[in-house]
This record gives sequence, structure tokens and C-alpha cells, in this order.
Amino acid sequence: MACNIDWQIAQSSPTVPTAKIGDLYKGLSITVVIPCLNEEQGIEQVLRRMPAFVDQVIVVDNGSTDRTAEVAQSFGALVIREDVRGYGRAYKRGFQSATGDVIVTLDGDHSYPVDAISYLLEAFLHLEADFLNASRFPVGDRKAMSFKHKVGNWVLSLVMSLLYFRWVRDSQSGMWVFRRSILKDFVLESDSMAFSEEIKIEALKNPRVRFREISIQYSSRLGEIKLNPWRDGFYNLYFLVKKRFTGRRK
Repeated sequence: MACNIDWQIAQSSPTVPTAKIGDLYKGLSITVVIPCLNEEQGIEQVLRRMPAFVDQVIVVDNGSTDRTAEVAQSFGALVIREDVRGYGRAYKRGFQSATGDVIVTLDGDHSYPVDAISYLLEAFLHLEADFLNASRFPVGDRKAMSFKHKVGNWVLSLVMSLLYFRWVRDSQSGMWVFRRSILKDFVLESDSMAFSEEIKIEALKNPRVRFREISIQYSSRLGEIKLNPWRDGFYNLYFLVKKRFTGRRK
């Protein structure tokens, strides 16, 4: 079932607090959104490395039972609780409270390079993108991704590319840079891990959105693994096909 979000109301609400860190980045305000489930070890490392120019950091606590929320608050992040479990659910909740012109996403397990945010923003501006996908391939750190996961990602990315007639190297990446204004044109239904591929699909099929992709350095995660490769892999494959042939149009 689709989770309909009134982006316009969420974006303009004067009651949404912000965690102000720095000044505007080349005239743009930047929000970083991080979904977390029991990531107290990783989130500390992520927030320690957060660039000073980021204007708002949102950590969406997706029902953690450890000190994730407490650690995030100690670093000045805006912590939002979302008790309904789900990767996509957490992101949609975080996007509702985002106030930046540009949204950057990454995981709380320190697997995505926080230090690369400025590099990605420069690429985002240089390529005149509306949505920039940070591809984890080629994977330089052998410990960061198993062979099984590499094959699964390759299959899912190939299927997406064939279904939407556009080559996407990493359909499952969780690090993106995009203009917050494009969310109002997206129909985002998934509350699960499939959200990662769905938001890219919405960008790809919208003729007004300029989709670009660039490689980053991906590293080993900190903390427990949440992904179930077989269950999530087959569901994401099913979701790709379902979205292509039965997805709603706004």
C-alpha cells in the first residue's frame, strides 16, 4: 500500500526544528538524512565526520533498542522516532522533516563515505543533476561486500536497467544526492529495502529529473547486519517487475 505524504505541507511547516551546523554550500542549504536501527557504534563515527557546511542532520531512529538516539542527539542531530519498522518508512519520515534545498542520504553503519559528501555535491552541481546516485562499484574493499551480494546487486541492477531502458550501475545504493523539490513528483510506495530502487525508478522515469551516477568508495559496516540477502533480494526483484507493470502514476 502506498504511503501518501504531503510533501508541500511537510516542507513548509514552521514547527520543524533544524540542526544548524554551517553556512550555505554555494547558495544551497544541505540536509543529511540517516535511517538507523541499532547503529550506536556506526552513527558516532558518521556524525564525527559530518562536514561543517551541512545545515541539518536528521537521524531517523527506526525503533532502536540501543543508544543510537542518545548518541545522535549528543552530536547535535535532529532525532526523529519512527516506530513502524522499514528502511523506506524511515526515509519517508525523515524526508518529511527535511528543510534543505538538497538532501544527501547515507546509512548509519559508516559503510558510506561521509568525507565524500563535498565530492558528491561538486559532482552534483557540475553534472547539473537533480538526482545523483552514488554507486558502490567497483568495490575496492574486499571485506565490504561478499561475492553473493555483488552478484545479487548486479542482477537487480541489470533487471532495472532493462526494464527502464537506462543503465544503472548500482540500483541498491543507499547514498544519493537530490533536490528536495523533486519529491513532490514522486510516488513512493515501498516501506522496505525496495525503497532504494524505487526512488531511483521515480527519478529515471520522470523526464523533468536529470539522473546521474558516480562511483564512491564503499567500506565494511560497523555493527550488526540487518539485510537478509535471499529474502530482500527476491522481494526487490519482485518489486522491480511489479513497479514497472502495475506501478501507480501520479
